[in-house]
Amino acid sequence: MTRLNTLTNRLTLGLVAAGLGALALHAGLSVWPLPQLLALLGQPALSAPAALALTGLMLLPLAWLIAHGLSAPLARLLRALEGAVLSYRDGEFGSSIAADAPGASAEMQALMRLHHELGHALREQRQHLAQRELLLDTVVQNTPVALVLSDAGERVVYANIAARQLLAEGRSIQGADFSALLAEAPAALREAMQTQQDGLFSLELDGAEESFHLSQREFRLQGRPHRLRLLRRMTRELSRQEVASWKRVIRVISHELNNSLAPISSLAHSGAELARRGEAEHLARLPGVFASIGDRARHLHQFLDGYARFAKLPAPQPAEVGWAGLLERLGAHYSFRLEGALPQSPGHFDAAQVEQALINLLKNAHEAGGPPEAITLGLAHEGQDLRLTVCDRGPGMSETVLSQALLPFYSTKRSGSGLGLALAREIAEAHGGRIALSNRQGGGLSVVLSLPEQLRS
Repeated sequence: MTRLNTLTNRLTLGLVAAGLGALALHAGLSVWPLPQLLALLGQPALSAPAALALTGLMLLPLAWLIAHGLSAPLARLLRALEGAVLSYRDGEFGSSIAADAPGASAEMQALMRLHHELGHALREQRQHLAQRELLLDTVVQNTPVALVLSDAGERVVYANIAARQLLAEGRSIQGADFSALLAEAPAALREAMQTQQDGLFSLELDGAEESFHLSQREFRLQGRPHRLRLLRRMTRELSRQEVASWKRVIRVISHELNNSLAPISSLAHSGAELARRGEAEHLARLPGVFASIGDRARHLHQFLDGYARFAKLPAPQPAEVGWAGLLERLGAHYSFRLEGALPQSPGHFDAAQVEQALINLLKNAHEAGGPPEAITLGLAHEGQDLRLTVCDRGPGMSETVLSQALLPFYSTKRSGSGLGLALAREIAEAHGGRIALSNRQGGGLSVVLSLPEQLRS
């Protein structure tokens, strides 16, 4: 109440002063000294209405002076606050208002002190934000993951150092047309970006093949749609996983060899013992012993043959392949629905190898757990490539599994060998092509086997 009363007292004193001034003016015009002066001059005194009107006219300048004196500090404060608000709108928080301005009431001084504290708090918050933004920008700029942020018009809004090196040899690309950048990029990078989905692809950089994992996300920034693309180098990680995979396969082979050789050794010892005894009863058991040894040997042979086929994939022998015959042979193994029309021209590749790769992909699609009728096979010529696409509606893959699915002997299935996708990858690369995995919108996995059309020559 003290602060409120201070301003109220000032206004009250101003009104009282105006009232007293009005009374004094009216008394001077109607009582003394103006009537006496007029009498000395021989002039009639002012009538009551005339005196009252003249009092009002003379009171106006006095009232203006009193009002101006009372409102001047408040007007100065309002102008200062207006300038401060405009500075805040422009992002400048350095303006301040003196709390001890002359003529300012206690309320005004308190308001100016609060304004000063608000400006100080805003300046500190802005400094902290600037420091955090600088730290974040430093981290993002120096991360090995290539990051590109584009707006709805596919204009590059932000790109870190890794992205500039990958897309423009280190030049700044902010504000550039992302589609124009892709037009000059390697074909594998361009195709991966155009899929609008996450996936793996490979590029030849500095004479060596580099594997990348692409992640793409859409979100709204300041109310406007943006797309964020992240490109992570996977070569070192894949190499590490390959070493780990080979260690796993050595353990698997050792385990399988021990499981087969131990009973073979035991059965051979038993057979030798039975033969040594030479009794008819014991000799009659020898065929069963030899049969068991043969079964274990066949199992071991089949096991090693499966791994040998992967490790010793022969060079492809491209030849003209008819689509009808290929689809008939695939349908004999696994059911699928043909997506789109068949290409008008026949294919040109190693039919046995590509058929084996597609069988592996269809097998994985059936084992993914989605509805069998949703499994599709698409055949299409796109540019200089023949694209064979197998899709399912299973659960898809996590990013961790997606980044390792093509590694030899990597499998999330308890009874899986981890060779299906790896063999398909080997066949695609032996043909000079590639394989790409990506999760589908609405669930499921899409596997694209791309073979170059140059094999026709």
